[in-house]
Amino acid sequence: MPMTLDEWIWQLEESFPSRTAEGKRILESVLARLESENWFPHDIFGVHLALEEALVNAVKHGNRMDETKFVHVVCRLSPEKLYVQIRDEGPGFKLEEVPDCTDDENLEKCSGRGIMLMRNFMTLVEYNDSGNMVTMEKSRKSA
Repeated sequence: MPMTLDEWIWQLEESFPSRTAEGKRILESVLARLESENWFPHDIFGVHLALEEALVNAVKHGNRMDETKFVHVVCRLSPEKLYVQIRDEGPGFKLEEVPDCTDDENLEKCSGRGIMLMRNFMTLVEYNDSGNMVTMEKSRKSA
């Protein structure tokens, strides 16, 4: 994280059992904060899609809905950007093995769409080497 802690105006750090309802609660908290900081609706919409996808992926694909496993979330907000880190306790995945959902032969397949959404709506999307943690950033657009 490039910024020091005192530059963040809001932070959320939480671990929750692998239930999609718990992820939804985190999502709603982040979106409410972006709204209170007067982020543009288009940016909030993009963060909504990307964050929801990352949280659902951690619960369903990472932890395989195993409620004994947790999803660990760190969100930090500065006046200029949102930083999000989501880690699950699953085995991870290899990004290069996920089919490109924009290739003609993959248009009917479901896999890969969430990764594409996250990349399109966030400024930065990176995975750790084992594939069980995603780091995303969204830079705030100026008026």
